[in-house]
Amino acid sequence: MATKTLLRLREVAVSAGLVPIVASASMEVAPRECVGISGPNGSGKTTLLRVLATLRPPDRGEGEVLGEALGGPGVRNIRPRISLLGHEPALAPELSLLDNLRFHARLRSGSTKSAEEVLETVGLKGAMDRRAIDCSAGMLRRADLARLFLHSPDLLLLDEPTDGLDQDARPLVAAAIEACLERDGAAVVVSHDASNLAETSTRIHYLDGGVLR
Repeated sequence: MATKTLLRLREVAVSAGLVPIVASASMEVAPRECVGISGPNGSGKTTLLRVLATLRPPDRGEGEVLGEALGGPGVRNIRPRISLLGHEPALAPELSLLDNLRFHARLRSGSTKSAEEVLETVGLKGAMDRRAIDCSAGMLRRADLARLFLHSPDLLLLDEPTDGLDQDARPLVAAAIEACLERDGAAVVVSHDASNLAETSTRIHYLDGGVLR
């Protein structure tokens, strides 16, 4: 990969009206790094992850993600190179798990695996034809993780990725991160519990009082 830094923030701040959510966030992430961000609930971790996903421009400060300035028009070009796993599964409730994954495969070109293959990878081979609305929370979380194996993102953004997963499924998170890093990509993982970040992160930042330390 041409650039030595995939992600850079300089005193980025985000507010909701007059209420500051993130007061100051500065960091750099290089290829093959998995950076953890921990902090109490409500500290702004999810908001910061949305900034990194180019879904929310910063109100102050500046940053670059995959060579494009945050808040600039070029972020549209890099979004296909970013995979975000949020709190809620990105699945249409009336579609089967298989149709959901096929839809995601069509949304982004360059899928490296089939929808059937990734569902089998996450242990849902026998539930491919079940509608998302009829699945348990744990199954939906597994299906959402399957999206990460469909493509080859340069930047992986994970928000409390082990929530709702049983112990047997948790290694899937580490596998998705490892695959991204092996391609010279990078990952940012947020969790309120720093112990959830210890095994996969090369370093951990703490977001508290709106400041990333």
